[in-house]
Amino acid sequence: MTTSDTPAARTEGVWKIFQQEAESVQAVRGVSLTIERGEFTALAGPSGSGKTTLLNLIGGLTRPTRGQVWVAGHEVSSMSSQQVARLRLREVGFVFQAYNLLPVLTALENAEFPMLLQGVDVAERHARVRELFQRTGMEGLEDRRPGKLSGGQQQRVAVLRAVASRPALVLADEPTANLDSATSEALLDVMAELNRDLGVTFVFATHDGRVMERCRRLVRMVDGAVGEDERRT
Repeated sequence: MTTSDTPAARTEGVWKIFQQEAESVQAVRGVSLTIERGEFTALAGPSGSGKTTLLNLIGGLTRPTRGQVWVAGHEVSSMSSQQVARLRLREVGFVFQAYNLLPVLTALENAEFPMLLQGVDVAERHARVRELFQRTGMEGLEDRRPGKLSGGQQQRVAVLRAVASRPALVLADEPTANLDSATSEALLDVMAELNRDLGVTFVFATHDGRVMERCRRLVRMVDGAVGEDERRT
């Protein structure tokens, strides 16, 4: 049973090995990690360090070769694909580098989309999303389609989409990679506020020093393994 004390996510001895022609690539090697609720954590490292693969394992986007993954107390690695998809819809929000907004939907409709799939009542969807738009300085942009929004505004909509359904955790893969310095800082302000005021759990895969600086926990990945796990006050 899931309670507020249940970790948002946990991995135990997780390995991910990719077979490339005649060569095996150990992308993640024996990682055991617990993400408590309310954390603001960065998985940091250069390209090829395993940070994005570990993020995808935590989010159930890929299955481990060995080891176990739990999300909100549910053991993901033993689930069927359909069960994992349902769990992801309920418990995991995603923010991608490329925004991944639906161009035919307005900003508000994009933010509501996961809740639509969950069957949340339309009035409840509107109320949650409009409150988030107000909270994050996006009020007045609800009816714009992605093509009429700046890159920073599109990424804010992607963050609100990830948060609005109230998942156990939000996984953000290089969310600042396509943004300039000022826009990145503004986006990080939004996510830090959502973490602080609403208790949203964020885990980033990043090599951006600005993200690493803002996170209260920094997990440095080296060749697929955890090299350092630093907690800050």
